[in-house]
Amino acid sequence: MKGWILYKNTAAELRPDLYEIHRFIEVAGEKGIELRVVKPDQFDLIVTKEDRKSILLDGEVVPLPNFLLPRMGAGTTYFALAVIRHLERRGVRVFNSSQSIDTVKDKLYSQQILAERGISSPNTMFAKNPVNINLVEKYLGFPLIVKALSGSMGKGIFLSENHGNFQDLMELIHVTNPNANIILQEFIKSSLGRDLRVLVIGGRAVACMERIAPAGSFKSNYSRGGAVRKFEMTPEIEQLATETAHIFGLEIAGVDLLFDGDYFKVCEANSSPGFKGIEECCGINVAGMIYDFVREKVEGK
Repeated sequence: MKGWILYKNTAAELRPDLYEIHRFIEVAGEKGIELRVVKPDQFDLIVTKEDRKSILLDGEVVPLPNFLLPRMGAGTTYFALAVIRHLERRGVRVFNSSQSIDTVKDKLYSQQILAERGISSPNTMFAKNPVNINLVEKYLGFPLIVKALSGSMGKGIFLSENHGNFQDLMELIHVTNPNANIILQEFIKSSLGRDLRVLVIGGRAVACMERIAPAGSFKSNYSRGGAVRKFEMTPEIEQLATETAHIFGLEIAGVDLLFDGDYFKVCEANSSPGFKGIEECCGINVAGMIYDFVREKVEGK
């Protein structure tokens, strides 16, 4: 079986600290999978009824893989999405689909979908410019969370503690990037500095870990120095995570849950979840589980 990973770098350009891609490469060899890491810049797309020549890699027509694993997540550009869509229409099995990737990278749109489906999640507002701070305070209160519309690994997320701090932040954003798309979310106090990451593969919640922020930070992302530990998979956690992945059409997902008293709220879902922390604390082979699922779907189609 042959597969491609779509990433921002080729295998020759990968940094040693890019854990997940290196794990995919390593485990592919163990699973007998011929794997190639490709990046969007290597592709040329030609819209033609002659499908065989409609996609070029490094300027050449090449045999297409059995499957594609996009691993750009929130950083998926329009052209990368076009490559994924093109390969889908050529019959390549893609995990996750272009539609699901495009949906979850837009944090406002994904929150709208969750609300429509009755999934518990933080109250959210779109920060139109100029921001009506009194309106924000009335419906969300302070402190609150300020997020870029698209982002991952804790980037572009701020905790605004009060009216004055929020006004200063909005003015800074307006001066540096007046066209920035920002969303505002209610602050869930009981989840300060901690959350859950649930890994969902093929509709099953396969592992759950708690992420704990380092001292002085409210961001619990493992990639930003947060600690992790295995967390018991309760029926509520499993249902929330699998239902969220299903709603977004994600076959492989990292679903982040916030502690809300004795219950949980869905923070967001990721189409290209990191899994270094969850492999370490839960003792599982995530890359191997993903490949087993991919093989089942590809060979069973």
